[in-house]
Amino acid sequence: MKSVERLGISVEKQVFAGVETFFITPNSVSPEYKDKWMMHIHGGAFVFGGDEAALREAIWVANGLGAKVVSINYRKPPLYPFPAALEDTVSVWKELIKTQNPEETAILGTSAGGNLTLATTLKLLEKDLPLPGALFVGTPAVDLKETSDSWYVLEGLDPLGKRDGLLQATFDLYAGEHNLKNPLISPIYAEITFFPPTIFMTGTRDLLLSDTVRMHRLLRSADIKSELHVYDGQSHGDYLLGLSADVPESEDAIKEIRQFFNRYIN
Repeated sequence: MKSVERLGISVEKQVFAGVETFFITPNSVSPEYKDKWMMHIHGGAFVFGGDEAALREAIWVANGLGAKVVSINYRKPPLYPFPAALEDTVSVWKELIKTQNPEETAILGTSAGGNLTLATTLKLLEKDLPLPGALFVGTPAVDLKETSDSWYVLEGLDPLGKRDGLLQATFDLYAGEHNLKNPLISPIYAEITFFPPTIFMTGTRDLLLSDTVRMHRLLRSADIKSELHVYDGQSHGDYLLGLSADVPESEDAIKEIRQFFNRYIN
């Protein structure tokens, strides 16, 4: 990626906890991140992306926060449907916290990566494993069964397209034979009483605006510390555009994430 060379970022591919990962180190590491790695889960509708193509968000976070980030190249359908991706993310998490404090660590991801960030946390709760100190969840797909409001009203305004057809097919492919209402597949159906502080981001033209709002309200209904940031006129994941262009919303998003993480993990 051109941004890696331009920003002086180091990317090392390795197998960690039996899982393909990328360890990303920014040119300048901030003191609060010197002794720990953040865990990143990439998007791509559960099926697409992976390898170097999935690193844009991880590089954006690493550069913007001055944080070291491990990005998980999790297994994907059609060969590896649910729960393969969750098995990979949990394996990496368990290995990562052997050398750093989980309460000082964040898990983060956008779109399908946002879903997997939430689902990974739910799986950690289920297995009674240590939780991260904070989450960054960008415009997550949280309901793979039902289609909420913004999928309809913003169809045609978001370059992501529409849910019917390709996107729903990827959801079905990911879930395989499992019920789409399984909270580990659709986190909106989880019964939440305890959860890490979570910062959500979306846009007013984002097809997943409703999914993001619904998940934020679910956490708020359980009195979980949670923030929701909605950027005017932005489509799905547009806050990530700041890696290659001058996008004020992208700079603001990094500032909000920095402040949130400083409050809860630093």
